[in-house]
Parts: sequence; structure tokens; C-alpha cells
Amino acid sequence: MGKTNFTSIRIITADIKRLVLFFEAATGSAAKWATDDFAEITSKSFTLAIGSTRTLAFFGDGVAEPAANKSVIIEFLVEDVDNEYLRIKDLTNEIVQEPTTMPWGNRSLLFRDPDGNLINFFTPLSNEAKEKFPVN
Repeated sequence: MGKTNFTSIRIITADIKRLVLFFEAATGSAAKWATDDFAEITSKSFTLAIGSTRTLAFFGDGVAEPAANKSVIIEFLVEDVDNEYLRIKDLTNEIVQEPTTMPWGNRSLLFRDPDGNLINFFTPLSNEAKEKFPVN
């Protein structure tokens, strides 16, 4: 296998406009719409793609189910997780964990998007975490 590069994660949703608006508000970045059924929010490190259930027709029946994620956490490096919490708590109905310092040196805020996907905003605190995830 040749060299691979992680480039994006795609969320499938039954309400694409609602989910895109949520992630635009959460990330402070505007989405680029390719079609009415597909949008992307890009950063320097990766792309968050959001597709409607109608896009599943290109992949085959039963390959994905919207609002059914119970195993993936979508993580965003932020400059100050405590300040982000003040903003995010009014954006979502489900804060899973208020900002908490984790044993591995990150301070993390866990919340759910409107489809129930788990989102982690984190800020590195320890020297080791800061070296791994420099905030620019």
C-alpha cells in the first residue's frame, strides 16, 4: 500500500442544512456547498464533509445510517476551550462534559451536534500536548 493521507471525514445526515449551519456556527468557518446535498468545511489540516442521505445512492443501499454514530469522536483543536464552552453551551442542547483537564494533557469539552455525533473541542495544556498539538 502506498502512502496515505487522512483528508476528511464525512457525516451523513437527514437534515443537511441544519447540520451545516450547526458546524458553521461551532467552527466559525463557512461551508462550501458543491450541491444541495453536499457541503464541506475546510481547515488547514482536514475537511469536514457533510452529505445528505440522498448521496448514499451513489454508494449502495445500507452503507450508512444518519444520526447513528456511537463510536467516533470528531475533534477540533481550539485556542481556548474554556472560552469556546461559553459560546458552545448556547449552540447545543447536549453538553456531555464541561471543560475538563484530561490525564494526557488536553483540556476537553465534549458535546453533541444535532444528529448526536460526539464533538470534542480541546486545548493542549501540558508541554507534551503542546508539542504534539501546537495552537497557532
